[in-house]
Amino acid sequence: MKYSEEVAEKLNELLEKNYDAEKGYKFAAEHIKSETLKAFFSERAKERYDFGHELKAEIRNFGENPDKGSSLAADAHRTWMNLKTTLSGNKEEAVLEEAVRGEKIAVEEYEKILKDTSIPPSTQNVLLKQKNAIVASLNEVKSLEHQYD
Repeated sequence: MKYSEEVAEKLNELLEKNYDAEKGYKFAAEHIKSETLKAFFSERAKERYDFGHELKAEIRNFGENPDKGSSLAADAHRTWMNLKTTLSGNKEEAVLEEAVRGEKIAVEEYEKILKDTSIPPSTQNVLLKQKNAIVASLNEVKSLEHQYD
């Protein structure tokens, strides 16, 4: 596999995860009663949508095609999240717990790719900016979670 394909494959993995996060946040915003959390989840969905477009541009810069769709694992995660929120007495807390879990995984995925020294600096800058935004989001979710304990 040539270099551009290898980098694009890694970026496509992140793109897929951002599609998944966007869908998950939209789902959460649609199913939560708290207006504060609706706004928060809607903002996160928009942010992940924007990340997706940035990643698509990077993939195209390598002469490759961005993937479309979401992962099976994320579809299963959303189904589990749906079941958990339906059964939970405290929907806000359950959804926030899932958001924390998802954001932690996202940070780990970004860090793994950022450790790859073959990723060009311009692409690393895009990924670092996105990872830092996810870390900020994670911190905000943790703060919100304490409010709904």
